[in-house]
Amino acid sequence: MSKGDREDLKFVQERIARESEISERIDDQGNRWRKVYFGGGAHFQNWLKQCRELGEVLVEEISPTGFGCYEETGEKLYRIWMKLERNAEEESPA
Repeated sequence: MSKGDREDLKFVQERIARESEISERIDDQGNRWRKVYFGGGAHFQNWLKQCRELGEVLVEEISPTGFGCYEETGEKLYRIWMKLERNAEEESPA
């Protein structure tokens, strides 16, 4: 393995580690969303179909930089977010 290969591998490992830290987001309206999928291709389509059957989803396209197979093929990379239900505590005014 060359130095360049090791640096590329390190970059991908860091990118995957950063992605694994992303699990929840709050949109402009205060809705909470949980990340349920990260990837692309046929797996993405299967996950999206199943998630839509379970509730409201949000799809976010992600830059494939650092993921060679996606960069080389031009395949898109996505996150699928599921909307979390607000509980009564969150909905009542303070």
